[in-house]
Amino acid sequence: MKTADIFDEKTVFSLEVFPPKPDANESVIYKTLEELSDISPDFISVTYGAGGGKNGCKTIQIASDIQDRYGVESVAHMPCIGLTKEQAAAILDSMQDNGIENILALRGDSSGSVQGDFRHASDLITFIRENYDFNIIAACYPEVHPESSSCADDLKWLKHKVDCGAHHLITQLFLDNSYFYDFCEKARTSGIDVPIEAGIMPVTNKRQIERMVKLCGVELPKKFVRVLEKYEHNETALRDAGIAYAIDQITELITDGVDGIHLYTMNNPYVAHRIYDAVQSLITVTSCARA
Repeated sequence: MKTADIFDEKTVFSLEVFPPKPDANESVIYKTLEELSDISPDFISVTYGAGGGKNGCKTIQIASDIQDRYGVESVAHMPCIGLTKEQAAAILDSMQDNGIENILALRGDSSGSVQGDFRHASDLITFIRENYDFNIIAACYPEVHPESSSCADDLKWLKHKVDCGAHHLITQLFLDNSYFYDFCEKARTSGIDVPIEAGIMPVTNKRQIERMVKLCGVELPKKFVRVLEKYEHNETALRDAGIAYAIDQITELITDGVDGIHLYTMNNPYVAHRIYDAVQSLITVTSCARA
């Protein structure tokens, strides 16, 4: 099933996982997926293999197994920086041969000199649309892409990705819902009419959030900073506070009619289950109302 079609039926709830590193025990990811499949998410996305390169093959295998073993729709991430069109076609052919219908088309890390035939995610989206029949998903940034000169510039390029063929969008994480609401309003005004799924990352340790702030430029709300300062030296308390914070975020978003929630699980079934169990009934109610 193509994920864009699910939004017509319900409030979507999906998950993200990442493959094991090249030298890690592969059985761990399948134990994780076994536990996550109990949630019955609308789809599970798989990031491009940790370490890049040939490890990307694990992304395809895991995405295929999610469908075949667990009966859950999957999405395979595909960064395009450094790829030639021939290499991209080989990856896409492999995805197609493995029954994958949905791709999250990404630029990827562009640090250093850029080789290959793709400079932007929109180039990959165009290539996929012109040569294949995949459902294409794209990323977006409620707090503006770090490399964009302005919000208007960011929205211009996001609209370009949609015009090139993106069927639905997933946001980068954010910790203040007001940024998401403002982003969605401006996106709709800009003519972006595809579903926008809110990406939520439950923050369970201080190092994790410091890394994400550095990478994505996410602003820490005062409420969240207070939580971090209060519990930073108590690992269990911070985990529980991070879960509670994510539940509050998601509850507000669903109540306000968000198209969907994409939970960045960090391969932690316990956290994912705690969050889903807290919001499941609300998702059901809003989905019934939407239908």
